[in-house]
Amino acid sequence: MTNLVRRNGFGLQNRGFEDFYNMMDSFFNEEFPSKRTNMESFKVDIIENDNEYTVEAELPGFEKEDISIEFDEGRLTLKAEKSEAIDESDKSKNYIHRERKMSKVSRRMYFKDVDEENIKASLDKGVLNIQIPKKADLQRVKNIQID
Repeated sequence: MTNLVRRNGFGLQNRGFEDFYNMMDSFFNEEFPSKRTNMESFKVDIIENDNEYTVEAELPGFEKEDISIEFDEGRLTLKAEKSEAIDESDKSKNYIHRERKMSKVSRRMYFKDVDEENIKASLDKGVLNIQIPKKADLQRVKNIQID
């Protein structure tokens, strides 16, 4: 008889009784992976057609000045960094607790055979849209004669 091992987001796990204690310890002492992933990443959709790739990245709350886009040897790197500054100008407010948020996220994708010189990007309502044209000479079909 074969024991079945259940696979979940944490990887392969032994379903023995000792695993219950490990699970409880992880639950109370570690952040959930989904929460951690959402804070360190952002949603990206990649669309391909005959002439180009389109990358749509959701970056709500970021302005274009907060975003860096690099393309190097086929690797597209998107970085967004934002830090809320503390305004000390109003001394009349008696804060007993203040929080400021620092966000830093990045994603990297690989594309081959693209026209690097004509990549375009725009940001509208928190969605970054990048058009990456394919090289035109790769679009041609070459017929090969049989000798």
